[in-house]
Amino acid sequence: MASQDWVDKDFYKILGVPKDASEADIKKSYRKLARKYHPDQNQDDPSAEKMFKDVSEAYSVLSDPEERQQYDAIRAMGSGARFTAGGGGPAGGAGAGFEDIFGGLFNQSAGRSRRGSSFNAGGGSNIPPEFADLFGGGGFGGGFTSAPPQKGADRTASTTISFAGSINGTVIGLREPSGEVVEVRVPAGVKDGQKIRVRGKGMPGAAGNGDLMVTVHVTPHDFFVRDGNNIRIHVPITFPEAALGATIEVPTLTADRVKLKVPAGTPSGRTLRVKGRGVHTSKGNGDLLVTVDVAVPSHLSKDAKAAVEAFAEATKGEDPRAGLAAKARL
Repeated sequence: MASQDWVDKDFYKILGVPKDASEADIKKSYRKLARKYHPDQNQDDPSAEKMFKDVSEAYSVLSDPEERQQYDAIRAMGSGARFTAGGGGPAGGAGAGFEDIFGGLFNQSAGRSRRGSSFNAGGGSNIPPEFADLFGGGGFGGGFTSAPPQKGADRTASTTISFAGSINGTVIGLREPSGEVVEVRVPAGVKDGQKIRVRGKGMPGAAGNGDLMVTVHVTPHDFFVRDGNNIRIHVPITFPEAALGATIEVPTLTADRVKLKVPAGTPSGRTLRVKGRGVHTSKGNGDLLVTVDVAVPSHLSKDAKAAVEAFAEATKGEDPRAGLAAKARL
């Protein structure tokens, strides 16, 4: 578009917006008018085609902050004047061309081609990429050739949280090189190695920022061991409790205690289940798996020793290793 057209045409009036219109208002008006006057919706209507060209030209200039600034300056300086497109007169004289005067002012040719404002030979148009979805993403009759805008690339980061933070949920802050702190909300029940998506904190792009993918590492606990959404613990019991049966109390993730029934004759190493007292997540709750270990006292009093000897005498007919030889045969 020649620089003379910047004086002749009022792009603000064409788009129906005031001169101090925001970028959002300009974009909104363009979408409305481009849809209204698009040639594929106005077959054999030269006036609609011309309006569509004018609307596209206006948007191509006013949507670009640099070109809009130049347009406003040229309109202010050249309003009411006529300039020739070339000229052979002395530099800066009455014969100087419009491009010669203002091209030097902005250190570039004011008459360079404008993005997204021309019609192609097939009757379609080069709609700006941000409006590729204006007519369903592909246009009418193959008129649009611009690829849809893409989001920015995702970024990655990692962090380490406590076991309690993984069970109850927590909030951490990741500091950017710029000093900005990105807040990451870790949901309750997160697993070691799980990734959390923080939307809009990735690299910038035409269709918006990408996301930040944070890999969470969980510090192991000295007592609780996670197994999926179940929690495993080892609890010692006495020989009488194992032999005769008992009800014992065991700790849970919530710092309270829960009662657990140990059946009579429970061997060391058996695992008992407490339903619903494992990891709580949005998809359900795990269980508490309690492995009992029969504790053998390292010191016996005189009475305790006598009692054990009496028990041994009473059960001397039992052989817990009977049948091992058959099992061990190659």
